[in-house]
Amino acid sequence: MQIKRLFDFPYYQLEKFPREDSLVTKKNGSWEKTSTQSFVDQARSISRGLMKMGIVKNDKIALISTVNRTEWNIMDIGIMQTGAQDVPIYPTISEDEYAYVLNHSESKLVFVSDQEVYDKVMSIKDQVPSLKGVYSFDDISGCKSWTEIKDAGAGKENDADLDAMMKSIHEDELATLIYTSGTTGRPKGVMLSHKNISSNAINSETRLPIELGQSKALSFLPVCHIYERMLQYLYIYTGSGIYFAESLETISDNLKEIKPEVMSAVPRLLEKVYDKIIAKGTDLDGIKKKLFYWAVELGLEWEPYGQNGWWYETKLKVARKLIF
Repeated sequence: MQIKRLFDFPYYQLEKFPREDSLVTKKNGSWEKTSTQSFVDQARSISRGLMKMGIVKNDKIALISTVNRTEWNIMDIGIMQTGAQDVPIYPTISEDEYAYVLNHSESKLVFVSDQEVYDKVMSIKDQVPSLKGVYSFDDISGCKSWTEIKDAGAGKENDADLDAMMKSIHEDELATLIYTSGTTGRPKGVMLSHKNISSNAINSETRLPIELGQSKALSFLPVCHIYERMLQYLYIYTGSGIYFAESLETISDNLKEIKPEVMSAVPRLLEKVYDKIIAKGTDLDGIKKKLFYWAVELGLEWEPYGQNGWWYETKLKVARKLIF
């Protein structure tokens, strides 16, 4: 199949590289896997449920999650399949900015991840006339669960309507409204089409060391930002399992547990990792210290795709065994 719209990605994975661990979130100490088939099935249930609620083409639905998690991705595909657009919102912005973005986008529904985000939304709910309901991924007292939408769409009586809607959506149509983080004034809504994002994901495939249908990816950068969001479609496209880190603090533990082939990062995170490594070296002495800094210098000279040549790669093997 040919990918034209963002919701085509999971179907492509199902056809080419079906996985048992398409989306994986850690809950109560264990990694819970969602297969590609379940990903597609749940997204379709969400779509049918939303359509039964009266959601129509070009309605806006906000998603606010403290961390990346399986439910977000299911909602993302489920929303777009109805012809509606999702509005991912930074969880850390102020209540006032929540109100601004929800009003500016005229969001009909909001899906939140947890109690903290729910409380912020409820504090400004009355300021947003377009808002018809708030749903949560976590179980929150007094708040409707996102599973209510899924359950409403479990029956397939409007499946043909869903297929007809999906077929009618063009790649140049609006897929999502992504708002800036508001650090330089009011958040600004960026209108992105299906093609805007899908073309980036598909054409970036050759830049990553991914083995099709085999690799695992660790995801922790905010999915409400276009960088991580585009990468997640790329991971789905290449048949990579997406494992969601629990938090910024647990990344090193999660890396050891998952052993992913790829992850996205930002300079500050890499600086923190580097500083931690160097701190270990400063505690050494004698030959160990000399070997440590020799290995670090060697690492700093590294170039991708074996560009340094065989002698460098040989030395790197030694450094990996002794130090890294």
